[in-house]
Amino acid sequence: MRFSKLFGKTLKEIPSEADTLSHQLLLRAGMIQQVAAGIYSYLPLGWRVLRKVEQIIREEMNKAGGQELMLPALQPFEIWEESGRYPSFGKTLFTIIDRKEHKLALGPTHEEVITMLVRRYVQSYRDLPLLLYQIQNKFRDEPRPRGGLLRVREFIMKDLYSFHTDEADLDRSYQEMIQAYKNVYSRCGLPAVVVEADSGAIGGKESHEFMLIAETGEDEIVYCSNCDYAANIEKARSVKPELETKTPLPVEEISTPNIKTIEEVANFVGVPSSHTLKAVFYSTDAELVFVVIRGDLDVNETKLKNLLKCSELRLATEIEVKSAGLVAGSASPIGIKGIKIIADDSITIGSNFIAGANKPDTHLKNVNYPRDFKVDLIADIAVARPGDNCPKCNGKLLASHGIEVGHVFKLGTFLSEKLGAFFLDRNGVSQPIIMGTYGIGLGRLLAAAVEQNHDDKGIIWPVAIAPYHLYFCPLRLEDSGIAETAEKLYQDLIKENLDVLFDDRDESPGVKFNDADLLGIPLRLTLSPRTLQSQSVEAKWRKENQTQLFPIEETSARVKKLFETA
Repeated sequence: MRFSKLFGKTLKEIPSEADTLSHQLLLRAGMIQQVAAGIYSYLPLGWRVLRKVEQIIREEMNKAGGQELMLPALQPFEIWEESGRYPSFGKTLFTIIDRKEHKLALGPTHEEVITMLVRRYVQSYRDLPLLLYQIQNKFRDEPRPRGGLLRVREFIMKDLYSFHTDEADLDRSYQEMIQAYKNVYSRCGLPAVVVEADSGAIGGKESHEFMLIAETGEDEIVYCSNCDYAANIEKARSVKPELETKTPLPVEEISTPNIKTIEEVANFVGVPSSHTLKAVFYSTDAELVFVVIRGDLDVNETKLKNLLKCSELRLATEIEVKSAGLVAGSASPIGIKGIKIIADDSITIGSNFIAGANKPDTHLKNVNYPRDFKVDLIADIAVARPGDNCPKCNGKLLASHGIEVGHVFKLGTFLSEKLGAFFLDRNGVSQPIIMGTYGIGLGRLLAAAVEQNHDDKGIIWPVAIAPYHLYFCPLRLEDSGIAETAEKLYQDLIKENLDVLFDDRDESPGVKFNDADLLGIPLRLTLSPRTLQSQSVEAKWRKENQTQLFPIEETSARVKKLFETA
């Protein structure tokens, strides 16, 4: 490709709307362009990267036994009602009304459609297992699109769905797909970490995410320094610090004027925050919920939402708290009636806690569970923290930031049962098909690759997914000797089936070198009057500082060999 013919322009300045590094660099490199909030066009350079990623994914899905198909983006809204999943997606589900007043949805995912398709064609255990996948656009009405391609409203996704006769076959396929995903990221030059994850709106009983470690990542992952345990912060568990359990003392009321926060209460009484009980109020789909947790811990709202099995969860407003007769800053579960009380299991680790007295400027000493109060549900609903002990081996937990680039789920039978996807087993008994679902967001992976691979000059693409293998940069093309030699070398490189971006522009060396660094193409070849005198070409890897000289006549063969071993 000749740069002079390339559609798109590089930018010197950082676009004002770009709020993440990948967003900035992809815009500056002329790889994407925003159409509206969360909606992007892929320009030729960006599209080439995406197509290379897509091909790697396709090869690994085929190798794992997947069959590619294409499902419609438009879906009848009735199937979302039939599955019962539309409340989980809420306002993120795009809906439209057609000219016949029929309600449709733009697919955020395709479990419903694929299950109904399989229902039509699968009758017997002999028809299973099945692995079906597609690569196409999805739509989610994100309330706050941000980060360029990291959080968008329209995105390209590979989604594979598996169908099985029993749990053992699902487990086997699930592990094979995890390995296929590892192969994808390895081939893309993007090492990913597998972590336990929350299933979210997709549902199912088990799921794992694939994370690219990046300081700019929006997700926090917790992992063990001693074993292979790793989880998204939404799912992460930990062994909570033990407290000495003492003989329960009588409850004692104390005056705490103008003292409301946990830190203030702990300092006033002279105890660590771990010796207090924190009250947090939430509004769910239909009721106010009182949550009690040890004062040194925070509520994990994803765990709480899953425990309550609610569609919506948010912190209660001050008005809602007052209307329920609760006293913010001095509340406790003691004596509370008519409100659901949820407790973190940390309240069982310790004794003689400080808690609110349910009246202003007053707290209680020596509060103990279950002597002094009862709860409706008790479970692990706390945020796991770095420094806590690992739930698997008791080693120390560490934390890092990452970007989700893939997610796999064991769906089980809840969708097949609701949508009537059954099969006859070996005994002629009708059974629900057991399902799994596996997704990779291609645009998100592209952005994550940039977040993980860049420097202060621009992008540094891994070889396998770079838009071009090499950036051929002749200088002083007004020199007829340079122009003639450059054209011949360009043709020789093409004959070796190398992807070449030929910078044939009449620009200064500084402009060309800056664009080469910004675009991040793995290898730069420079032909200049100086190198032409020695009948050589300067070669430089984008991620390295040193250069080397190749004889002009050997350049195409030498470069091909470099990429064969890269």
